[in-house]
Amino acid sequence: MAAHAEKTAAAVAPERNAAPWTPELTWGAILLIPYITVFFLFVVWPVGYGVWLGRDPDSYRRLLADPVYLRTVWNTAAFLGIGVNLKLFLALILSAYFMSQRPWIRWLSILFILPWAVPSIPTILSFRWMLNSEWGMLNGMLWDFFRIEGPYWLVDPKLALSSAIAVHIWKYLPFWTLILMAGRSAIPTDYYEAARIDGASRMQMFAYVTWPQIRNLYVTSTLLSTIWTLGDFNSIYLLTGGGPNELTHVLATLGVRYAFRLQELDMGVATVMTALPILVPLVFILIRRLGGRVE
Repeated sequence: MAAHAEKTAAAVAPERNAAPWTPELTWGAILLIPYITVFFLFVVWPVGYGVWLGRDPDSYRRLLADPVYLRTVWNTAAFLGIGVNLKLFLALILSAYFMSQRPWIRWLSILFILPWAVPSIPTILSFRWMLNSEWGMLNGMLWDFFRIEGPYWLVDPKLALSSAIAVHIWKYLPFWTLILMAGRSAIPTDYYEAARIDGASRMQMFAYVTWPQIRNLYVTSTLLSTIWTLGDFNSIYLLTGGGPNELTHVLATLGVRYAFRLQELDMGVATVMTALPILVPLVFILIRRLGGRVE
């Protein structure tokens, strides 16, 4: 009897587990076809083709022998190291300032958000006009008010790269300030009231109340900002174009230079591929943190 019951249950189990193919599933599969097609054509195929083009070791040897690439690696490291860290540090400070309940500060916060809200192309081109060393607004104001000849902002390589970093920070600082403000808003007010009763100063409240609560958010924001900044094309290309003398390129703009200006697609792909040793670990760490496995 027991053996017969087991055979019967084994025969019935597949019938119970097998889900019938319904018209809803048919329509769902049909509606997925355009998405799968677009994903394959515009994601899988370009990435696969890029990996295929970047498989030639000769491209990387030529790349390492190019002094423009070596300068670009240094520029990219400076752009990431200064741009990301200074941007997040300022966002941390400003997030405390804009948490104030004063009405005029709230109105000021609306103006503060505008750089991030407006499109990138016209704003960065406006900075290019203002920083022009001959007829730009900034040097014109220095001469009109102080009779000082302004520096060659976009002609000197160091000043040009510094200007690009400053424009990048100006553009994206409001976004990260809002993110950290949201993190501060989630901290229970009871923590601060208890700290005040214990006689804690502002710095002590930040060190023992605020920072432990938003530390993970700050680190995650830094990782995400690094990934986005690594692919920031507009801040360099629209402001300096990689000049003067190709000395302000970052990896994102140098790849375009090789692929489209010099018509060397394999070198352009190789340039982008050299960013993967930085990008892949950052993405992996970020996914782990977002997945809740933060130690």
